[in-house]
This record gives sequence, C-alpha cells and structure tokens, in this order.
Amino acid sequence: MVKFKAGDQVKFLNDVGGGTIVRIMDSRLALVAIDDGFEVPVLMSELIPVEQSRNKSDRETAQQALQQSLREKEEHEAKERDKARKSGLRRFAKNPETEGFYLAFVPHEQQWLLTGLMDVVLINHSPLNIQYSLILKTDNQFVTADYGQMMPYSKIVIETISREDIQQWTQGVVQAVLIAEQGSVFYLPLHAVFNIRPNRFYKEGSYVASAVLGEKAIMVMLDGLLSLKTDSLMMQKDFAIPVSEPVRQPLKEKPLIEKHAKSPGEAIVDLHIGELVNNIAGLSSHDMFKIQMDYFHKTLNSAIKEEYDKITYIHGVGNGVLKNGIIKALENFEGLNNRMASMSKFGVGAIEILIKDK
Repeated sequence: MVKFKAGDQVKFLNDVGGGTIVRIMDSRLALVAIDDGFEVPVLMSELIPVEQSRNKSDRETAQQALQQSLREKEEHEAKERDKARKSGLRRFAKNPETEGFYLAFVPHEQQWLLTGLMDVVLINHSPLNIQYSLILKTDNQFVTADYGQMMPYSKIVIETISREDIQQWTQGVVQAVLIAEQGSVFYLPLHAVFNIRPNRFYKEGSYVASAVLGEKAIMVMLDGLLSLKTDSLMMQKDFAIPVSEPVRQPLKEKPLIEKHAKSPGEAIVDLHIGELVNNIAGLSSHDMFKIQMDYFHKTLNSAIKEEYDKITYIHGVGNGVLKNGIIKALENFEGLNNRMASMSKFGVGAIEILIKDK
C-alpha cells in the first residue's frame, strides 16, 4: 500500500474526482479536501497518488499552501466566533435602563433562573465606542478575563459559565476608555470595581427583567454615563508657565438610592438580610428586623429626596413581619401609595411604593 501524508494530491480509485489529503486520521482513513471545498474521510486503499514522481520541492510547496489555507480558515472561524459574541441592545425598549455601563449575568433557562448555564455579559448602553478590559480577582491575584472594543449600544458575551464557576466571577474590575468621535463633551475613563455576594445568584428575586436585554438577569451597574461626563480637558498650552496644583474638590457622595436604580426614576431594593450584612452570626430576629427597617427608611428617604417615581422592596414571604413593618412605617409618610409588586417579576414577596404620580 502507498504511504500517504498530508499535502498529497490524490484521485479516487472507484469514483470521479480527487483532492488534497488534509490529514491522516488513522492507519486506514485519510481526510481529503475535495474540489468543492468539503473535507471527506476516505479509505486510503481507495486513493491513487496523482503524481508519484512529484519531487520534494513540489510537495513542500503544496504543504505550505495547505498550511496557509488551514491558517486562514482558522482565522476566519475565530472572527466568526468573536462576531457571534457581540450584538446590539434593545435601544427602544420601554423604560430602558439608565445610560451607562453594566455587567449582567443572564441565565440560559429563563423559566428556571436558578439552574443551568449563564452568560456573563458586558453592556455598553451609551452612544460611545469603548476600549475595555475585564479583570477578575481570584486567590489574591488579578487575571484579565477579556479585552477588546465595543460599539455604541451593544453587548458582548464575555464567557458562558456553569453555576460551579460563579465564585470566580464575583470580584473584579472593569476599565474602559470612552471614545466620542466629535462633540464638546469629554468623558473620564471608566474604572469600576465590582464585588457581588455569591448568595444573590441563588435567589429568584435577584434576577430582574432588563429592558435593554429583553431577558431576566442580575444587573450590576458599573457606572452611569453622566457621572463620567466632563466639559474640560484642562490642557496647558504654554509648557514654560508653571502649572499650579489644582484645588481638589471633595467628591460628591452618590445618593444611596442610585445604588439600586434600575431605570430612570425607578429602583429595586432587596431587603433580605443576606443582602444587607455579610455575616448574620449572633444576630437575633429583632436585630435583623431592625437592620432591614433601618435600610428601608434610608433608601426611601433617599428616593424621595432624589425625586424618584417608584421604588420596589423585596421583603420575601416569611411570616409577614417585615411586610407589615413596611406598611406601618408608610403611615408616617404623606403622598405615598403602595401596592403589591408584579407577581410575574417578584412573586408574592415584594411591595411597590409610588412616590410620584406620573
């Protein structure tokens, strides 16, 4: 039997046509690239060398051409895979999230949110191009999980993970340079540290309907576009003139309610004790209730001050103590209305408070 190798030109013994051997699959089979571009497995006993006298130089040239073709094919497939990771947002959805940058965890099974695979998605909900990097913190080390460019109003699937991988994606930082093609406004670079409590991934109430994604997800707001806006580059034209040290103005503390904002004028606050404290060891039921009610008052006052329209509190089912405490506390506020929140989104464990009547 003739010994074949990758790159050999062959014809079929009992059929019309032939092609180029891509690789030897085993002692009996070879993978042959035929003229129409397909690759088919063929018994080597059914192959005839086209030119048994082909010299070494010709064979090397053919092998190089085949290798180049394979490299181009791999590069094309890599580009197609990268393209498949990226897609646009639902820009004109009803009540879209505030413009900015988000990290989202989207379950594949939207009917069974607590099981199965999920996508880690970076969201650029802004009119700007960005150059980004996503860095994870694992075992006191920092590892770059992904980097690249994103178009305006787009999303990219960073990784598809299993539930066992969640712990590796709870801490890290997202950095990005914001690029505006033209205009009188400039934007500071994004540097957003995230630290997500792992227990959030095991509560259905943590997954909220995202307008720009069209799916339920855990949405982590990295930063709003407005907070990165600046109207000056502070450039010094004459380098011979010493530049005085600018007086640093104290950073304005963000309103507490902004941490829970899901769309303009609306917020969702999870009052489960595991969301408010890291360790409940040693806390009595009274202590936990006091912590929950204290956070309820702080966020509600913040929402009223910032002129929010609506705030939803996830209180859970339990024995109804927290829910009754909220309803009783609302008696001390004027002009507020409350009702049960959407059962399709939150089940029966949430209350919706209307602050402003649109």
